[in-house]
Amino acid sequence: MRASEMSGAAAMVRVADWSGVRPAVYAVLALALVAVTAVTLLAMGRTPICTCGMVELWHGMVRDPGNSQHLTDWYTSSHVIHGFLFYLGTWIVGSLRGTPLPFGAALLLAIGMEAAWEILENTDMVIERYRATNIALDYYGDSVINSVSDVLFMILGFFLARSFPVWLTVMAAVLMEVFVGYWIHDNLALNIIMLIYPVEAIDQWQSAI
Repeated sequence: MRASEMSGAAAMVRVADWSGVRPAVYAVLALALVAVTAVTLLAMGRTPICTCGMVELWHGMVRDPGNSQHLTDWYTSSHVIHGFLFYLGTWIVGSLRGTPLPFGAALLLAIGMEAAWEILENTDMVIERYRATNIALDYYGDSVINSVSDVLFMILGFFLARSFPVWLTVMAAVLMEVFVGYWIHDNLALNIIMLIYPVEAIDQWQSAI
């Protein structure tokens, strides 16, 4: 075999390695991150599922002990938007370093950030911070299955942001925020505001639901 043919064969092997093995490694690491998040939450004393003993696909009550205990609820859309925002963040990181992050690496970074938030969100400090507002009086933290579902919906949002044109991603985020805000007087933006700097007028408006 000539040197040029050997070089071409080596290049094909490298391409095969990249397209076959490396994505699989990223997938395994992603699953491991989600598993570590679940184990950490269990170690923190979070309940695996709702203490009611059921696992609902959708739980539509907000001011209710079952909120944030099941697979999906009104706040699921917030985690899809997390995926949009984390995709933007990883794109910015790639732009600053002059080379786009490999998609798998960017996804792992996003999962790490979402996992860190799920763990922080379920600390006593943050739970009590939420419970200081009218809309979260019945909130006692997430079940583990709810937190894992939140991470999975963030991943969905991350993939959607990769697939959608920018205008559609922005429109989807705005529509979700407006729709959820209208129906339950809360959404991702209001959630952040009330967590960082509670506003009395918003608190009173939320108490009206």
